Amino acid sequence: MMDMRKRRALAPTFGLALVLCVSPICATRAVASDDAGKKKADEACGACHGPEGNKPITPETPRLGGQQYGYLVQALNDYRRGTRDNPVMTAMAKPLTDKEIRELAGYFSRQQGLTIKR
Repeated sequence: MMDMRKRRALAPTFGLALVLCVSPICATRAVASDDAGKKKADEACGACHGPEGNKPITPETPRLGGQQYGYLVQALNDYRRGTRDNPVMTAMAKPLTDKEIRELAGYFSRQQGLTIKR
């Protein structure tokens, strides 16, 4: 049986090994989710919000690129439920699954948003 000093000495090594093994899995999942989010965004959102959610067709159409993930999830769920009023967005959000909403929110939240020049 391993004594306590040896266990403590191995703890950082184990932690590093765990991080190195799990990181590629998480990165692969994020890339796959981003691909799905981009595909859905191009199909469903790009016509009004523009590429990467950054070129809306009207001044009233919001930019989605760089928005907060939680805000986008909440907004799409509200449109889907009909608790947020916009006939176009309600129709667009109604058929989305929870997974598609998370993928879209993840994709748009990772895009470049507006920046302020200083």
